Amino acid sequence: MKNILYFQPSDAKKFEIERYAKSLNNYGNIPTDEIERALKQFETYENLHVSRLVELGTALIAKDVNEEAAKQYFETHSQYFGSKFERLRRITGYLVGTLDRWNDGKKAEEKARVKHSVNSAINDKERAARLQEQAVAHTVAYAA
Repeated sequence: MKNILYFQPSDAKKFEIERYAKSLNNYGNIPTDEIERALKQFETYENLHVSRLVELGTALIAKDVNEEAAKQYFETHSQYFGSKFERLRRITGYLVGTLDRWNDGKKAEEKARVKHSVNSAINDKERAARLQEQAVAHTVAYAA
């Protein structure tokens, strides 16, 4: 593990275990050897998305300190999981965000539409395995 990605590959920073341990120890005493053991699972990755470190830190704090401290840590660092997005829909050739400006006919058409899910044919474990394969192919560990 060499770099931490925050939002884009261009903002990658060199990973420093001392800095990570200091961040975790703001919420409780986590032994450095335990942090190093937990990070071993990411050794094969060239890059690591910061969301993985936040998830790992939350788990370590919950185990060694308490759930409340883990929740505080997660809330403080959860901005790295990305921002919320507005759903875009394609109805009869138009890309739209919300239905509030549609007339009754368009709203009825949208309501009557059969919705198909791309991922409905696979289960959660298989979906997670596919995402992990993609991450390995790009040498980046992403949060599942």
